[in-house]
Amino acid sequence: MFQKILVANRGEIAVRVLRACRELGVETVAVYSDADRNALHVRYATEAYNIGPAPARESYLRIDKIVEIALRAKADAIHPGYGFLAENPQFARAVAAADLAFIGPPAQAIQAMGNKVEARKLAQQVGAPVVPGVYETLDDAAMIQAAATIGYPVMIKAAAGGGGKGMRRVDDPAEMASALARAHSEAAAAFGDDAVYIEKALSGVRHVEIQILADSKGNVIHLGERECSLQRRHQKLVEEAPSVAVVDKLRITMGAAAVQIAQAANYVNAGTMEFLVDKDSNFYFLEMNTRLQVEHPVTELVTGVDIVKEQIRIASGRPLSLRQENIVMRGWAIECRITAEDPYNHFLPSVGKITKLQEPTGPGVRLETGLYEGMEVSLFYDPLIAKLCVWGETRAAAILRMRRALSEFQIMGVSTAIPFHQKMMESTNFMGGHFDTRFVEEKFEMHQGGAPDKERVAAVIGALLTHERRQTALNIPPTQGASGSAWRARGWKN
Repeated sequence: MFQKILVANRGEIAVRVLRACRELGVETVAVYSDADRNALHVRYATEAYNIGPAPARESYLRIDKIVEIALRAKADAIHPGYGFLAENPQFARAVAAADLAFIGPPAQAIQAMGNKVEARKLAQQVGAPVVPGVYETLDDAAMIQAAATIGYPVMIKAAAGGGGKGMRRVDDPAEMASALARAHSEAAAAFGDDAVYIEKALSGVRHVEIQILADSKGNVIHLGERECSLQRRHQKLVEEAPSVAVVDKLRITMGAAAVQIAQAANYVNAGTMEFLVDKDSNFYFLEMNTRLQVEHPVTELVTGVDIVKEQIRIASGRPLSLRQENIVMRGWAIECRITAEDPYNHFLPSVGKITKLQEPTGPGVRLETGLYEGMEVSLFYDPLIAKLCVWGETRAAAILRMRRALSEFQIMGVSTAIPFHQKMMESTNFMGGHFDTRFVEEKFEMHQGGAPDKERVAAVIGALLTHERRQTALNIPPTQGASGSAWRARGWKN
């Protein structure tokens, strides 16, 4: 096991990794920009070093400085967290060249799966279905002609990255040329590569992802699925595990596909395969995230697996501590991303000082944050300031617990997304599991007049609880997948 690990990140994910290291008895090194001198992750680490001015390109994105500090502090490994340099193959190579361990996949795997076009080709090689599209480099004229063949609407996507950057939905052929120009520009600015590809825009689909773990001995397992359909402008807002749309047979099939893709890529460490699932339970591979995901806590809550600790063990050369037959999903978990944004004003970023902070606690509540009273929230970094996660024995119980936890969570000094999440937890469509990737933008409204229909909300919650109690009373046995995994038949399936 490593003796000292440098965490090349900030905010709640840095705190999360530092806590895992502390529990493993590993000393830690934090890095911080001028803006983060008093940040919580700096206080949690064994030692901390200033890495530069507030702008990320002058601090958290400086590969040379991070490696230099790791060597100076005599660290023997670096954990990148997510964002910043987490999916940068040059960073992974620089870490390896300095004779340090990178707590993530090898550079060649990051590069292979980081290119969305190449990742789709690899998925096709192992027989995984992909969304119909053109997965090759073409000039714009050929792209426009291909879009007409595929049929509108289409999605334009950046080949070298994700997160909604360089992504455009085009419904009208007359808009295709200008949309391509904007997508090229955004992709070049975000990823240093203006290459894009196009695929059919599917309607009424869900965004479902599979968490995988792979060690250097050739062992690969999956930890089930996460539901990530509640998004705004391709940014996830609410995640849950398991998914109301995934039954046992689909879970087994998608899990097997995720494992096969990882094996074909010679993947090592934690990663996530992202899929679209349509109304008929057909699934399509989208891309792989070669890092720890923001929403990893919901998987941890339902499986009992500490993904960060597994990452560290894998990077130290140890085999996985679990086999596929050990993975069982119990209960239900929900995560609400708390951002410093104003949901009543088109989610505009909010900056300022945290003047009051009251954190939710109690059974089944997990809060991941770097917040503290007096902290300055700036525009330099991502607006995600906390992740509120809850676990319940059933989905209905988890929703009720999240509603309670949100009511306890008070942040004053900046606007936050808490009101959005409170309204979502009272949405009868959400409670009934009736949503897709377009739900927030097309069917959810923060400005609907009046208070929510309390009687209707209570009726839906009551129906969910009755349904789940009936399942328990019937003593429905768990099903066994092809891998031997036992999956409990819980929750309302569409």
